[in-house]
Amino acid sequence: MCAVFLDELPGWFLWPGIFLPVTALLLLLIAFFSCELTHTEQQLAVCADPRQTAYLHCFRQQTEKRRHTPHTHKNR
Repeated sequence: MCAVFLDELPGWFLWPGIFLPVTALLLLLIAFFSCELTHTEQQLAVCADPRQTAYLHCFRQQTEKRRHTPHTHKNR
């Protein structure tokens, strides 16, 4: 079945129509993820401790809310 399809498909169509766009897309994806990895590594190099950074990103909002809200203790 595939051989019949390839016999009917012109050879010039395979190179510019299929192979080049797929190859270009894969190369662009590799370049994009390489840039993203480099950017992330630069950000992590600035941090003193990655665990502390993760903790700050996850829990900073909760601690700031607690710090800025006044405590209202009622006498019972």
